[in-house]
Amino acid sequence: MDEPLITNDAIVFGLLACCLGFVFYTSGIGKGFWGKFYNIVPAILLCYMLPAVFSSLGIISGDTSRLYFMASRYLLPAALVLMTLSIDLKAIRNLGSKALIMFLTGTVGIVLGGPLAILLVSAISPETVGGVGFDAVWRGLATIAGSWIGGGANQAAMLEIFRFNPDRFGEMVLVDILVANLWMAILLLGVGKTRRIDRWLKADASSIEVLKKKVTEFSERITRVPTLNDYMVLLFLAFAAVGLAHWAGGYLSAALSEGSRLVSDPKSFLSFLSGEFFWMIVLATLFGIALSFTPARNYEGAGASKIGGVFIYILVATIGMQMDLSRILENPGLLLLGLIWIGFHAGLLILVAKLIRAPFFFLAVGSQANVGGAASAPVVAAEFHPSLSSVGVLLAVLGYVVGTGGALACAYLMEVVAPAAG
Repeated sequence: MDEPLITNDAIVFGLLACCLGFVFYTSGIGKGFWGKFYNIVPAILLCYMLPAVFSSLGIISGDTSRLYFMASRYLLPAALVLMTLSIDLKAIRNLGSKALIMFLTGTVGIVLGGPLAILLVSAISPETVGGVGFDAVWRGLATIAGSWIGGGANQAAMLEIFRFNPDRFGEMVLVDILVANLWMAILLLGVGKTRRIDRWLKADASSIEVLKKKVTEFSERITRVPTLNDYMVLLFLAFAAVGLAHWAGGYLSAALSEGSRLVSDPKSFLSFLSGEFFWMIVLATLFGIALSFTPARNYEGAGASKIGGVFIYILVATIGMQMDLSRILENPGLLLLGLIWIGFHAGLLILVAKLIRAPFFFLAVGSQANVGGAASAPVVAAEFHPSLSSVGVLLAVLGYVVGTGGALACAYLMEVVAPAAG
């Protein structure tokens, strides 16, 4: 079906709200069939999959809707402000170096996993990873590397740099979304078995427990019955920061774009910092962190992070509607490549976590800060405990910072091995 059954975004938004309401209502029952069901299937996974089912049936479509743009440009930065409003940077620093090590391990897993996947797939299907000129598959895979290390902004940068054939770009987006969401589903399934996994990893999760206790105690101390004034102030803080982030991000993006023209090499570092979305996310997070040093942090007691969570789940639903499950086996070779790629990323994370005895929380959030970025790292972190969402936010921002360099390194390695693949 070329055009979905529902094209009116007001109706689409209502349908997505129904999906989210159904999931949260049934997951809150906690007994009987639904209690057993949600012990196996994480609620957040359904928040992705129900919109994906509607999209796959041709009822709605992420291609014709503007809801993802709205959620990613307006609700996501607002959520980042609200989720970092009461952040305790000292307590997060006390988590130690393992969080950073696991994040960087995830980055290395993406950088090396791409060329390794090309080599392995080329042994059984050279045509899958072949192509010449702008049809070369490695150019398209570079956009996946950009997405998995730095998110949509870096994916767009890789597409601009390597000029992959736009007519085939949809194949890469499909592999990106399907494989990334499959891996996130596996991580979410592991959240319910965190203690068992930590015992197997021989991990010390005491620093995480200290952070949870400290944030929880602070939240309980300032919790109050929110008033209309509280909600209006929270909306002011969130969306004023969003407006400033868009405004300042636009200026920085334009200035750096102008500056990059003075550099002869279009692949210069300066040119990668010219993305407006990148600056919007960074500035929104910085505004939230700045507010955490003011009395505004006490608005956490009125539910700041909960409102941020609402915004994030709306974004989650709009991401889900980008998936077309009927196309999973449309290009099995590319899908296999994506699975090998993410499998190497996962295997390296597990190996390093075992070696340094890092908790599963660091593995999961470090991975999602790369593969999912700001859209899903806070969500996965919050699945462990609501107070941990800020850790996901900070690591996701770090993902944006290192994403361009990592994606470039991956792309060049894939270019080296691709000719041998035919």
